[in-house]
Amino acid sequence: MPDLPADFTLLQVTPELETGGAEQTTIDVAHAVVAQGGKALVATRGGRMASRLEADGGRLAQMPAQSKNPLVMLGNAARLIDLIRREKVSLVHARSRAPAFSALWAAHATGTPFVATYHGVYNARSNLKRWYNAVMTKGDLVIANSEYTRDHVIREHDIAPDKVVAIPRGVDLSRFEPGVVGADRVEALRKAWGVADGERRLKVLLAGRLTRWKGQGLMVEAMKILKARGEDRVLLLLAGDDQGRKGYRAELTAAIAEAGLEDAIKLVGHCDDMPAAYLAADVAVAPSLEPEAFGRTAVEPQIMARPVIAADHGAARETVLPGETGWLVKPGDAEAWADALSRAGDTGAAGRQTMGLAARTRARRLYSVDAMCEATLKVYARVLRARVAERSS
Repeated sequence: MPDLPADFTLLQVTPELETGGAEQTTIDVAHAVVAQGGKALVATRGGRMASRLEADGGRLAQMPAQSKNPLVMLGNAARLIDLIRREKVSLVHARSRAPAFSALWAAHATGTPFVATYHGVYNARSNLKRWYNAVMTKGDLVIANSEYTRDHVIREHDIAPDKVVAIPRGVDLSRFEPGVVGADRVEALRKAWGVADGERRLKVLLAGRLTRWKGQGLMVEAMKILKARGEDRVLLLLAGDDQGRKGYRAELTAAIAEAGLEDAIKLVGHCDDMPAAYLAADVAVAPSLEPEAFGRTAVEPQIMARPVIAADHGAARETVLPGETGWLVKPGDAEAWADALSRAGDTGAAGRQTMGLAARTRARRLYSVDAMCEATLKVYARVLRARVAERSS
């Protein structure tokens, strides 16, 4: 790990710590800073992952960081200024656009270095939206969570390439390790999900919150096509919260019932034990309708030695090697997805195992939490050195 000052204090600002890749990365980096002897603060509304942050030695600074109300954002800026001064914060790291405004104002007011992570490829259909997105590029350095995202940031905001660093999101290899997941954990999940003992169908897992662009509806369409072809060898498991999107969940349930697929598709809800979830499946799918900026649900299963079927766009082109670690499929094309599910079945258990092992070897090398944290702390050290050089010149 790079050397940081002995009194280094990091303040990360993120809307909430409920669930998701950006939230997990926030906690991982906080843990790495504490392990280096520094202090790690997170300004956020809070959420179910807050206890994990505190268990790792980080500290929560609770505020309505998720708000897009300008008056609340101004109030957050004042709270952050007070926090930065009181805790002698060394560097501010923003992880989302709305709180980035408050964080940037507070960093400028206190003369504190500021970096931001571009966790997604934000759409900009107007100059106003482009201006809103550009807040993430106004600091000392921008971190992009994939080469795909980095290229987008440079092109979209016309900023110097050396100001944007690609750091792929990391996966905790001690947690995502097949050898430490007992058979009892896998069995408990299968039982909870209603997967019968000795289920012979290809168990396909789509992990992700229930939102239209994640592609659950597309997979229901693909399953309808397989049924129309007379194929009945896939069991599709949809794992994820609706996070208040009751209408979309009801729509999926109705589509499954209308197609007579209740026995072939299961909505299993939120899952806390994702390592066991991937082992409970034979194959994972990541059918996002829009390009993923990184897509941990295409990487985590590979680390668990499961091949992945992913949409052929965005960062999946970096994380999945077609024919070696999984398959890439035309986005949004239900026929193509039905074909891909058939292909995964035709590959057979031995073929899928070979692909899974290749996937695991590659993903462990490229996408570990340790590699991500080390690269992030190097960015912090680089920014602090540049500030010192500025002051002395």
